[in-house]
Amino acid sequence: MRHWYENVLGWPAVPAGRPGARGAGGTTGVLLVAGVRFDVLEVPAAVGRAVLAGPERTGPVTRCGDRVRFLVAAGAAEEVPGLLAWLEWGGLAGDLGLAVIGSGGAIEAPWPPVPAPSPVGTDGAGPGADPAGAAVWVRPPEPGRGAETGLPAPRPLAARCARGSAPGDGGGAPDLVRLVDRLATECLRVRLGRARDQRWASSYA
Repeated sequence: MRHWYENVLGWPAVPAGRPGARGAGGTTGVLLVAGVRFDVLEVPAAVGRAVLAGPERTGPVTRCGDRVRFLVAAGAAEEVPGLLAWLEWGGLAGDLGLAVIGSGGAIEAPWPPVPAPSPVGTDGAGPGADPAGAAVWVRPPEPGRGAETGLPAPRPLAARCARGSAPGDGGGAPDLVRLVDRLATECLRVRLGRARDQRWASSYA
């Protein structure tokens, strides 16, 4: 499996147990190093489901337990705090549940994709797939097309589209700004929904 990531995709991979890794110690025993060929935006599974069900363009996506990971261009993790502030999410950024993994981090490597990738919220379909929470591909990378060409990336400020524009304008790689804004919106929606459910539950206790 490590051979597939390193030689087919060109992504650095190391044995599990690396400090700072998220999802380490799963069934695959291999970690993908972030900050070299990609960075990661990590959100709760409910947020991932909502974003993947919508029209927003994304790059490769994995699921590991109750977290969904959106792969983005290397260096994008450093941009996220500034983007959240620019999009006026700054005051809520620490409470959204949106995490970034960049240089120095790593994530558990899913088994190389099979013909039917695992949807969010279901068990994996590859060798060693673990219903208890091993990493699986939801939207796998596409070898042969340049694995990084489809990763959401920052664009120059002048080229960024307004929130109300049609998704997918401009072609090329998915826009990191749009993806961050959508993830933040769904994070807040899920957070408010849980708070409402807790209030209702306490009122009937």
